Amino acid sequence: MPRLSRRGLLAAGGAAGLSALLAACGSEDSGSGSGDSKGDGWSFTDGRKKKVSLKAVPDRVVAYTGTAAALHDYGVGDKIVGVFGPTKKKNGKPDVIAGDLDISKVEIIGNAFGEFDLEKYAKARPQLLVTNMYVKDALWYVPDESKQKILKLAPAVALTTAQVSMLEPIQQFAKLAESLGADLKAKSVTEAKARFEKASERLRRAAKGGVRVMAAAAAPDLFYVSDPNANADLKYFKDLGVDFVVPEKLSKQGFFEELSWENADKYKADVIILDSRTQSLQPPALKSKPSWGELPAVKADQVGGWMAEPRFSYAGAAPLVEDLAKLIEKAKKVR
Repeated sequence: MPRLSRRGLLAAGGAAGLSALLAACGSEDSGSGSGDSKGDGWSFTDGRKKKVSLKAVPDRVVAYTGTAAALHDYGVGDKIVGVFGPTKKKNGKPDVIAGDLDISKVEIIGNAFGEFDLEKYAKARPQLLVTNMYVKDALWYVPDESKQKILKLAPAVALTTAQVSMLEPIQQFAKLAESLGADLKAKSVTEAKARFEKASERLRRAAKGGVRVMAAAAAPDLFYVSDPNANADLKYFKDLGVDFVVPEKLSKQGFFEELSWENADKYKADVIILDSRTQSLQPPALKSKPSWGELPAVKADQVGGWMAEPRFSYAGAAPLVEDLAKLIEKAKKVR
């Protein structure tokens, strides 16, 4: 694993990342989306407050893998012809970020941070590029060095995914999907929304127990404690009443605090949710870290997974809310 800079940390191919330590879109401040698939052409205003217009509703969309997975959940997966970002693991299985997307039916333009095959992208004949936006005006996983060439082939829509509650980007992804032809009244969508709302109420009740949670990611040399105010999912959980550890000395980008393993016990928590993506060290690999084993939550076996880059759809988010609620319900105060 390479050393974790912010970009490397957030990159799925980087190292033990906290990719989704940045998440948001859909508030008026970040640029609310609006789509129109009827009448003359198609248009959508994205998180940059940029209105993208086409003569017709796009049928060939290339998207960041996590973005594509969310759009698939809303019913427009057939329009995804290519993806870029963590898609296929070394064993050939889909990366967790791909969700329920059938990766055998899409062209993989790039499979790691910094990878974006322009030739494959051109052959995919894209009419629209869609990606997340964790930092203002930055197109997630679109390399800066080739961005201009990429944008000459198709316009881009960026959906903000940081600093606001997860509910907002979920709604914005829904608006984009609807503009592309999704039926938001379809049974699969309404059932997923109902499941999400039920899970949210369950988490709200569980949070009343006062258990403190720490969201973190592990790398060989560093332990990252994330700020619940900067992550869309954590911010939503916090709004529901979950008591999170809030790091005091954030990194320059403001999303997490970097701690040496010797100082991993700086914050006390009853529960730890650990970045569960493939690039982050998992509990079995952390047995060699004495300071990890001494954390109260670890001693009490109150450690759960954290999908640090959530899928911004009701179907993608509902299981995450359920898992956290279940973890908190079973946990005891140990700090």
